Amino acid sequence: MIQVAIPGHGEIRLQYLVLDYNGTLAVDGILVPGVKRALTDLADKLEIHVLTADTFGQAAKGLEGIPCRLTILSDGNQDEGKRDFVRDLGADRTCCMGNGRNDCLMLAASALGIAVILEEGASTKTLTSADVVCTNIVAALALLQNPLRLKATLRY
Repeated sequence: MIQVAIPGHGEIRLQYLVLDYNGTLAVDGILVPGVKRALTDLADKLEIHVLTADTFGQAAKGLEGIPCRLTILSDGNQDEGKRDFVRDLGADRTCCMGNGRNDCLMLAASALGIAVILEEGASTKTLTSADVVCTNIVAALALLQNPLRLKATLRY
């Protein structure tokens, strides 16, 4: 579990991390360098889930050896599917990271939503649904390892 008290925001207690794959953890289906180590380190504190449409068909291969659960979504209403997955886990104990339009509902529903902008870009709907925006996935994951960074960003 990760917890941090944020003045004006309240206390965040995280048990789960839910991530998109393409555009968030990977570029063109290839995992971004440094992600495997960052996720492996976080797995001691959080239960990690990856939800993806798997556009490039590389998610399972890219996540090999990483302690996480992979769910490949079917076409249609992926935004609602991701949101419902987060709600079923416990949205108030979940951090979500994503970039695509189908990630905006899960970011908005979660206790902490982080939008990531890599080479693929990010949907403006997702950016406005996020609590924090990062231009580097490894830096975004490091926010969870160093929760005082979140405090500095989110305090009122």
